[in-house]
Amino acid sequence: MLENFLYSINVTIPIFAVMVLGWWLRQREMFNDNFVEIANKFNFSVTLPFLVFRDIAAVDIRAVFDLKYVLFCAISSSVCFWGIWGLARFFIKDKTLIGAFVQAAFRSSAAVMGLAFISNLYGPSAMGPLMIIGAVPLYNIYSVIVLTFEAEGGREDSQKIKEAAVNIVKNPIIISIALGLAVSLLRLEFPVVVNKTIGYVAQVATPLALVTLGAGFEGRKALAKMKPTLWAAFIKLIAQATIFIPVAIWIGFTGEKLIGIMVMLAAPATPSCYIMAKNMKNDGILTASIVVSTTLLAAFTLTGWIFILRSLGFI
Repeated sequence: MLENFLYSINVTIPIFAVMVLGWWLRQREMFNDNFVEIANKFNFSVTLPFLVFRDIAAVDIRAVFDLKYVLFCAISSSVCFWGIWGLARFFIKDKTLIGAFVQAAFRSSAAVMGLAFISNLYGPSAMGPLMIIGAVPLYNIYSVIVLTFEAEGGREDSQKIKEAAVNIVKNPIIISIALGLAVSLLRLEFPVVVNKTIGYVAQVATPLALVTLGAGFEGRKALAKMKPTLWAAFIKLIAQATIFIPVAIWIGFTGEKLIGIMVMLAAPATPSCYIMAKNMKNDGILTASIVVSTTLLAAFTLTGWIFILRSLGFI
């Protein structure tokens, strides 16, 4: 238990600390609104796509593919998304918050934190990339849909549908997923210089996203939105896993597969939520508040999930 808790702290607290650093630098006027806006666009268009492409392209999908596992990840993510969106439209009175709330409440930091947890418990594993294949493309497609339909500015539904379709096709992260899958399936080999270039750009993604998220965090305004923040954190860290982990166990998933599912359902909201929300004219303040809150609380909730599953003999 102590070992798992310390590991969770070691994973989440540095992430939180980098966000705080970004906030502190903003207070020292080393960053301004223009920097945050440009950095967010750069991350969304360049560094995050490189990161996703690198992670997927590196996996031999033909060798490790498990259809049942990928389908479970895809179906559970879909049910979470549509269920949260339906509830949000019914219960949230301020309709400008819906897009940001839904995206941050269902979308996990699966690629970064998921792979870290699985690697810590089981060493090198193919289940993490398989979970990413099942969930991350849908994370991005569903995020584009909800952020387009709930963005500021009234438009006709037909126009929103067309805009959502265009945004999905043009979304840099979705394009990088498709290219990564193609490279993995074809087992293409790049020259060393190309691999290193991709790696260097990919390494920029996470720290830059965290710094700009912290720099864009507006504490006083976020406190005014604490109620939806706490509800989103509850859904993200506890509710989804409470519903779907028993289903996964009933189907027969254990060990590293179950850990991958647990992280997919209960990891904190990914920093790319903030980047997409800002770039698609949704509430960046609420998104940042949810990402910061879930990152801080995840050290305790993920430890609790690991303790429960290990005590019951499933991992």
